[in-house]
Amino acid sequence: MPGGNTSGVLVEIYSDIVCPWCYIGLHQFGAALEQSPHAGALDIEFRAFQLDPRARNEPTPVWDAYVRKFGSEDAASAVIGRITAAAAAVGLELRLDRALRVNTFDAHRLVWMAGSGARQWEVERRLLEAYLVEGRNVADHATLVAIGAEAGMDAVEVETRLADGSGVTEVQAELASATDRDVLAVPTFFFASQVGVPGAQDPETFVKVIDRAVTRLERSR
Repeated sequence: MPGGNTSGVLVEIYSDIVCPWCYIGLHQFGAALEQSPHAGALDIEFRAFQLDPRARNEPTPVWDAYVRKFGSEDAASAVIGRITAAAAAVGLELRLDRALRVNTFDAHRLVWMAGSGARQWEVERRLLEAYLVEGRNVADHATLVAIGAEAGMDAVEVETRLADGSGVTEVQAELASATDRDVLAVPTFFFASQVGVPGAQDPETFVKVIDRAVTRLERSR
């Protein structure tokens, strides 16, 4: 699992909590880390991206949003079926029938509060599971406090920082940086600030990209 080797290769992962491909991509990248001899040379940080920045904090069924987006219940069902099958193919369960559409800005604040490395990874993973599998409201502050605590964060501190606006400026900056770097979809992985690697790649591809990034860093020293 990722550490915090600040002298290594910075890997920035643009992700959104409501994105099933981000859940799949995180799983695949995690598998690559287990296979790669260079996993300890990476410093992994998540960056905020919002697929639906206009979503409200009041939860509504994701099913309704899919029907509107794709034009019919049959089309929505087909899309959800394809995504669910893709997740199942790598051993993941998706329950989009439970998912609640909400704004993810405060969830990204929680990810920012977690810092970097293993704890931030765990917060991101738990948020994705909360949304995509468990049907929890990831805009609700009490839910975010609970998820932070599940990942080892101090519940009182998380509650206080969510209330006092901590991370607002930083998350806004991350969202702006996605635009500046032409991130149009997630997940997108940047290795040492180089051109982004888009999508939920297979572990073997990620292993090759990690190897190249670490090799370039070693040669530059």
